Amino acid sequence: MIETDLLTGSTESHLVDLNASSSDQTVMLVHGQIVRPLSELQASAATAGFDLKLCSGFRSFERQVHIWNSKLSGLRPVLDESGEAIDLETLSPWQQIQALMRWSALPGASRHHWGTDMDIYDANGMPAGYQIQLIPEEVEAQGMFAPMHDWLDTELEQFGFYRPYATDLGGIAPERWHISYRPLADTYAQQLSPELLRQRLEGTNLLLLDHVFEHLDEIMQRFVRVA
Repeated sequence: MIETDLLTGSTESHLVDLNASSSDQTVMLVHGQIVRPLSELQASAATAGFDLKLCSGFRSFERQVHIWNSKLSGLRPVLDESGEAIDLETLSPWQQIQALMRWSALPGASRHHWGTDMDIYDANGMPAGYQIQLIPEEVEAQGMFAPMHDWLDTELEQFGFYRPYATDLGGIAPERWHISYRPLADTYAQQLSPELLRQRLEGTNLLLLDHVFEHLDEIMQRFVRVA
């Protein structure tokens, strides 16, 4: 049985800083067991002319709670499919949760907790001074990162990676920039349960927690068990 703290983003004991030996001063935590396959994927991408970098790796439970509460309290926007801010006051609590979870994971259930999942971009394709937004326009059609992702379509699997949010199943929106190391992530996904999530969320300051618990089985089905 995988320890609860690892599954819910409540420990960093399994992580290493991917940038520890580089000139990049940004701390980028990932699972220690994915460093080698990820480095091999990056090397292959470099040969193809891409500079595959991470803009997000491990994300803690506390950080995910902060994101969740900031969006539900109006400090950060909750966006619709066209990138426009949603007026949450016009929605019921359950509708607010569904709108939020289209783009943001429930704390304790984020794949970023495991260190196996990351958001990536092509540094070679990015203009100087550009701020990464992680939106479909960056990774599709003529988007600046699209060529790398087109290349990844046929390369990810041989290094053990895949896109868990490649297809829109009515829950989480497709995220072409999000990749996962399947040999570990599949194991962790199988261990995550509604009971474990309820246990971790009990007593926290998560906004709309009672409504999360009321719909927890549906949340698991639509927004967590996606791959």
